[in-house]
Amino acid sequence: MEILLFFVGMGIGTLSGFFGIGGGTVLVPVLLLMGFGFKHAVGISIMQMVFSSVYGSYLNIKKGSLQLGEGLFVGFGGFLGGYLSGYITPYVPDRVLQTVFIGFVLFALIRMMTSKAHSDEEESRSLPKALLFVIGVGIGVIAISIGVGGAIILIPLLSGLLHYPVKKAVSAGLFFVVFSSVAGLIGRLMHGQIDLLSGAIVGAGSLAGVYLGVWLKEHVCNKRHKTFIVVMYSIILAIMVYKMFFAK
Repeated sequence: MEILLFFVGMGIGTLSGFFGIGGGTVLVPVLLLMGFGFKHAVGISIMQMVFSSVYGSYLNIKKGSLQLGEGLFVGFGGFLGGYLSGYITPYVPDRVLQTVFIGFVLFALIRMMTSKAHSDEEESRSLPKALLFVIGVGIGVIAISIGVGGAIILIPLLSGLLHYPVKKAVSAGLFFVVFSSVAGLIGRLMHGQIDLLSGAIVGAGSLAGVYLGVWLKEHVCNKRHKTFIVVMYSIILAIMVYKMFFAK
């Protein structure tokens, strides 16, 4: 099981670096199929997200595709929201969390399909810093409660509403995951809700995968990158719907 978890982590890390997600959107369904309970899967996912988001953001800064700026305000909001989620999750039934998970994947899919792929030369819109902080809090509470870093919600907002180029939105999304996942980890450690060994194994495997994923991201065009993201969201949605409604 440990070896399998390591290679699962490597695959998730590649997706994290390429798509800018923490990995929970893929890892949680995979862990469910492996027999883990939903809340155990969420805990392992949060720990893995810390590994992948910190290392991936470091690589993106080195490559110049991540500009901190407004991302710090969204990130600090995400930290607060991720921490608060630790007080919410224990009182919410698994089925409710899974339904919310499916809803946000569906939102992200529709948002990405209906927005155009902006070029790197286009000027991005801006929002007041206080509003960015509030958005971060909301995304952090919801995302960490369902075991994802929040990038799956943030990337469609940045790309579809604020005209961020896809690659920059992906880098900003992964940076947001640093804040939300660290806060979520702290909250769950305080409540004893994380399988530390399994989380560390998956997280260690993700480090190698993140490097590969970031490299791949820098070598595809924005339009093709967006297409890959839409395909990924569609697969995730299918897995979760199958797990929730059809799996015995």
